[in-house]
Amino acid sequence: MKDLFVSDLEPNKVITTTFLVRVKEVRAKKTGEPYLSLTLGDKSGSLDAKMWDNVAEVEPTFDRDDFVKVRGLVQLFRNRQQLTVHRIRRCQESEVEYGDYFPKTTRDVEQMFGELLALVGGIGNPHLKKLLENLLNDSEFALKFKQAPAAKSLHHAWLGGLLEHTLSLCQLCQGMARHYPGLDQDLLLAGAVLHDIGKTEELSYSRSFAYTTEGQLLGHMILELDLVNRKVAEIEDFPPRLKTLIQHLIISHHGEYEFGSPKLPMFPEALVLHCLDNLDSKLVSMQDLIAGDTNPDPEWTAYYPMFGRPLFKGSKI
Repeated sequence: MKDLFVSDLEPNKVITTTFLVRVKEVRAKKTGEPYLSLTLGDKSGSLDAKMWDNVAEVEPTFDRDDFVKVRGLVQLFRNRQQLTVHRIRRCQESEVEYGDYFPKTTRDVEQMFGELLALVGGIGNPHLKKLLENLLNDSEFALKFKQAPAAKSLHHAWLGGLLEHTLSLCQLCQGMARHYPGLDQDLLLAGAVLHDIGKTEELSYSRSFAYTTEGQLLGHMILELDLVNRKVAEIEDFPPRLKTLIQHLIISHHGEYEFGSPKLPMFPEALVLHCLDNLDSKLVSMQDLIAGDTNPDPEWTAYYPMFGRPLFKGSKI
């Protein structure tokens, strides 16, 4: 059992422990000599690591997605912890317990899935209800949906994160529909359930979180359009206009062209879906960054490129 996690590390301490290699790159120093740039991780987080010496000798002995035992010095670099690796070796599978290395939701997956099924069961539009129930009752899809992260790194980047994010978004949509009675709650909920289902195929998550070949070439929107089209084709007399509205919800939910959205939201439910998706993902990311920040300043985090600014840690009074 692993006894030292990323969240336990302190600057200026020499450590010996095991990690999962999430990123491995060979880079060049200013002198032209190679060094190893690594991202190491466990269930509590990720750690930037560098190995400066003996690279040619060590580099072929392990790869990304391997478990490794590491000895090195934890230091602060630009207000973030970084590990200078002195020694590293590949571990055998028998030396590790998988549960120590993969971040996962703190919530009960089956309970969340049951809550989502109950929300879908309350949808009044028979075509939308059948579409969503057919999808969620597909055992192969449901298994992936319960396990998948919502993103590779930016938000809900843990096992079960996609389900957690989807359920949260559905609950936010219900609140907005109550506040703005003109919104079609059934359509909004359908968009919330379907907006990220392609991530079950876009991302691989058996070890480190990465993109599949299909994910790299097509992206989750194309993948979910294909899945939705197949499920719609199984439903007799599904209204063509309703299908088009669902497709627009999917391809506009990123909201802006620069964020990879093929279309901008063009009706109220599409606008709400984009805004709430953006809110849920960014708020969870901000909370996680603040909670895991290692900057010694008691009030301010390090600079985070995702937000383009440091974050204030002292907002609770």
